[in-house]
Amino acid sequence: MTLRVPTPHIGVKPTRARHWVIVFAVALAIVTYIDRVCISQAKSSITGELGLTEVQMGYVFGAFGWAYALFEIPGGWLGDWMGPRRVLIRIVLWWSLFTAATGWAVGWLSLVVTRFLFGAGEAGCFPNLTKVFTTWLPQPERVRAQGIMWMSARWGGAFTPLLVVWVLRYLTWRHAFEMFGLVGVLWALAFYWWYRDNPRDHKRVNAGELALLEGGGEPASGHGDVPWKRLASSRTVWMLWAQYFCLSYPWYFYITWMPTYLKDYRHLDPEYAAKLAIFPLFFGGLGCALSGFLSPRLARWTGSVRTTRRRMAYAGFCGASVLLLAHTAIRDPLWAMIVMGLASFANDLVMPGAWGACMDVGGKHAGMLSGSMNMMGNAGGAIAPIVFGYVIQGTKSCTLNFYIMAAVYLLGALCWKFIDPVTPLEEQREGIWRRPR
Repeated sequence: MTLRVPTPHIGVKPTRARHWVIVFAVALAIVTYIDRVCISQAKSSITGELGLTEVQMGYVFGAFGWAYALFEIPGGWLGDWMGPRRVLIRIVLWWSLFTAATGWAVGWLSLVVTRFLFGAGEAGCFPNLTKVFTTWLPQPERVRAQGIMWMSARWGGAFTPLLVVWVLRYLTWRHAFEMFGLVGVLWALAFYWWYRDNPRDHKRVNAGELALLEGGGEPASGHGDVPWKRLASSRTVWMLWAQYFCLSYPWYFYITWMPTYLKDYRHLDPEYAAKLAIFPLFFGGLGCALSGFLSPRLARWTGSVRTTRRRMAYAGFCGASVLLLAHTAIRDPLWAMIVMGLASFANDLVMPGAWGACMDVGGKHAGMLSGSMNMMGNAGGAIAPIVFGYVIQGTKSCTLNFYIMAAVYLLGALCWKFIDPVTPLEEQREGIWRRPR
């Protein structure tokens, strides 16, 4: 696949309204990660007041992941059918309500239910933002936009531990969750006012910018006819699902059990632990940004988007595996967390290419395909915190978890050998065992 830059409308300088969709995506990505990461930093306060065990908290963390996984496909399908504007507004208001409701929990069961319902809302976020990018951005800008968005998401999560430590100085953990929930409501109001599913319906988009968007994707509404048979018979789709499971399983450690690891097993005080907890998600954001920046340049150099995405994935998965194991041998907590941060950096080199593959392979069904991929990823994210909790409680250590995570990364690298990340679903040869080009 070669890159083709659309030719602007002759004589009309294109407007840049499309860049605002990236701004909205960045803002929402930050909100999603603040809302999902804050509970890991507030864990000590929650378990102290509610009297929860490590395994019980593992199920609380896992409840989000299970709901996130189960509702990914419905969330992506709704975006394809109704358009992302209506879907995003509804789900953001939904999960903001249950972010606030986390602070109203009275025990383990109510906390599990609340976090499950919170995850059900967040599930439709990134598939619908991907649908927005498919419609509003020309093909050469999409992977870069994904890189910027995921960098922002990671950085939102990276600084959440410090934010929560600061907020908890002035508010109880219950009121802190109420405050975080309010932020999503403000985003939904601004998005409702500005965004339109079809760029042609937006008064700030001129003919020149519309020309840039020609062939950029079907309008982001009205596609409920999901090609289930093609999805189920596509080797690329199955391997996209598998590699994202392998990418998400280890990564969930960073947003669930890492504060516990730093405080209880690296024996750091909470404020210093919160500072070191920045590294994995901060470095991960750099990985997303670098991947989004380098991908189009490497594609021009290699002459192939397909080859570029595969090589970035190989480098990311293998690098993450090696670095994650290397950090266990380092006693100094600062350097250990820098190396773990580099593992997260390598992890996130894979992200923009994987989501770019969903846009190019999925086409008008990009919301559905990206939703199904994210569903499988978060199935890994649902299983991981529970396994982490049992391993930690059973071995009184995190070391075995890191070996398991490193092995899962290597399986993810293997998946990319069988992925054709550019050929549209309609053009792929049917048959799950057919070798991709």
